[in-house]
Formats: sequence, C-alpha cells, structure tokens
Amino acid sequence: MNTEALPNETMTFADVLREMDIDFIVLGEYGITVEDAAKLIHNDHFLFLDVRTREEREHLAFPFAMHIPIDELPDRLGELPRDKFIITFCLTGFRGVLAYAYLRTQGFDEVKGLKGRLDHLAGAMTPGRFHRLKP
Repeated sequence: MNTEALPNETMTFADVLREMDIDFIVLGEYGITVEDAAKLIHNDHFLFLDVRTREEREHLAFPFAMHIPIDELPDRLGELPRDKFIITFCLTGFRGVLAYAYLRTQGFDEVKGLKGRLDHLAGAMTPGRFHRLKP
C-alpha cells in the first residue's frame, strides 16, 4: 500500500483511493472471501453489515448481519460500533466496496468488503438457519 492510516485516524476519500495500488488489488486487501467470512459469523469481534436496500433484504435476509442501506449509512454511522471488525456486503459487491471506502474515510480501520456475490454467501450458510427466502 502507498499509505497507511494510524488506527482511528480519519482518512480522506483520496487517501482511500491512494491505498488502492496494484498490491492492494492483487492481494485483495480490501476484501474477505465468502469462505473466510462464513467462519466468522459467530465471532463477536466481527460485525456483518448488509448495505442492500430494504426491498432486497425482504427477499433474502441474513439475521446475523446488521442492515443499513447504503443510502442511509451517512446518517446512521453512529449505530456502528467502532470496536468491531466490519465486513460489508451487498448483492454484487459494488455497494459493499463503496461502504468499505466510506467507513475508512470515517475512521473505521478494521473493515473489509465481502469478495464474491451474495448468492455465494447464501450458499455458504445452512439453509433455514442463517437466512430465509420470501416468495
């Protein structure tokens, strides 16, 4: 990485972009795989943050995750604990990466975005135990 923030030091969006050099992208430092994330669901230090819309959540819910739609994140930032490692996710990963970048600019230093699609996360869970499908 080109720059590193000190713990709890607020980064600008430009700082977050600067850290996204080739090593950052190739090594996947911004993200965590579905397989690795699934192992952390019951670990109290990790908080899964679902940034999908309310409508998306109505069709597929992950009860182990906190749900804050991406468009509400700036106004609800105070609901997120700063002493947890946050794993952001959405349907395709795009909004999860945006949430990752935003949280980094707000002083959250323990953040990763879920790498992979949401259907892979759903597939990694035991059906009926961690998620529910609505008709």
